Amino acid sequence: MTAETITKKAPFVIEWRDGFKIGIAQVDQEHRHLFTLVRALNLESVDHTVDELLDYVVTHFSNEQELMEKSGYPTFEQHLKLHEEFAAQVADFLGSDQAWSEERIQDLRRFLNKWLIGHIMTHDLRFGKWLASQPATRAPVVQVAKKPSGFFARLFGR
Repeated sequence: MTAETITKKAPFVIEWRDGFKIGIAQVDQEHRHLFTLVRALNLESVDHTVDELLDYVVTHFSNEQELMEKSGYPTFEQHLKLHEEFAAQVADFLGSDQAWSEERIQDLRRFLNKWLIGHIMTHDLRFGKWLASQPATRAPVVQVAKKPSGFFARLFGR
């Protein structure tokens, strides 16, 4: 047994927890699916899973942004900038010509989980609390985006 075999790390996986809920059923469902996709990253199917993940992130961001905009969320523009910064970070990571390896997948998984948890538990939760405090007439339901739009969609050509 080599030192490399002994020091091989277990996959970095964070499971969805109900504590991540922000109180908007559609957004919570989409967040849960994002965790599932991140967990599914592996060396055998990384290209397919990354494509599926990017498509779904574009859809989720489009839906979330539409909900924020339609509800009149006062810090919508700042939230949009956070999504754009995330997109740029992901583009930098994926733009590398480095070959996929277990370590690179772990780095991607670690980055995505850390960002998702931090973003959900801070910014999305703030939106969920704000939306819950609004009169029912200001809480629109957003249909799942058929054709994602916005910065993230344009960045990844989706």
